[in-house]
Parts: sequence; structure tokens; C-alpha cells
Amino acid sequence: MIVTLIVLCEVAFWVLLALGLVLRYPARKPRLGAAVLLCEPLLEVVLLVVTAMDLRNGAQADWKHGLAAVYIGFTVGLGHSTIRWVDARVAHRFAGGPPPVKPPKYGAARAAHEWRVAARWTVAAVTALALLQAAVWYVGGDGDVSSLQAWQQKMLLVIGINVVIAGSYTLFPKQEPAQGREPASKR
Repeated sequence: MIVTLIVLCEVAFWVLLALGLVLRYPARKPRLGAAVLLCEPLLEVVLLVVTAMDLRNGAQADWKHGLAAVYIGFTVGLGHSTIRWVDARVAHRFAGGPPPVKPPKYGAARAAHEWRVAARWTVAAVTALALLQAAVWYVGGDGDVSSLQAWQQKMLLVIGINVVIAGSYTLFPKQEPAQGREPASKR
């Protein structure tokens, strides 16, 4: 039941996003569109409540409960930026908005961009870690929480990978090609 609910929440996320953007741009009802987009967090609240009820009713904590916590965490950390990303493209394509801003390619600006991306992923993973730890405490010492702890390890790995990527752009920034210079291979 939990996996089905996660899938339904993901589908509902994209349906609400599409509906909100259609109301915002083609229908020219920006307030109604924004109201629909503000309903997105309700999906996570429903998933959280159902997962907690499932555990309270005696279900064995397993990978599905961990996946629910991870899904909620990733929606918290990445949902807003995903909505902004899609909104910018829809506004440009269908409402005459400015072209979406592309991320910088070189130097300190690219490093700063990568740190912002890493921060969003870290918020997602830390939220998931907190929900997973709450589930571990909720189940208590009597239940098997190894699957929840395995998810926690994966979330720490997500944080580590993102920090390494952002750090690599800081320590080894990609340099902008020199203007007016021939590549070394053509000399």
C-alpha cells in the first residue's frame, strides 16, 4: 500500500504542477494556479500520516517505509526548485516570458552554482534522515529497523557525493576558454 501511495503522490505532484501552470498561463488565472501549486505539500502530509499509521498499526518497518521518508525528504529539498525550473520554461514557451537562465559554465560562478545544488540535495537528504530517525524511534527497540538504517546510510552517501562534486568545482574550477587563441592542436 505504501509503494502505491508513493507512486500516486508522484503522479499527483506532476498533475498538480501541470494543472497549476495551465491555470497560470494559458487560462490567465495566476492566483488560482498558485493556489493549486500550494497544494503540493499536502501530498507529502498525506504520505507521512499514512506511513505513520501503517507503522502504528503494527506493520514491520521495511524498505517501503524508508522509501516514503526519502520521497518526502526529496520533495522538501528539491520540489520547489523543480517547480521553479518547470515554471520558467512554461512561462518562456507559452507566456512570452524571458528565456530560462542557464547555469554558469566556468570559474567561481559555476562553483557557487554547484554548492547551491549540493545544498538542495543536502536539505533533501537531511529531511529524509530526520524522518527515518523519527521512524526508528517510533518503532522502538522491539522492532527491526535495519532497513530504515540502510536508507539513512544511503542519505549520507547522497550528501557526500554532492559535497565532493561541489568541492571539485571549487578546487578545480573549469576555466573559460581564452578568446582569440587557437587551440594548441591547430598550431
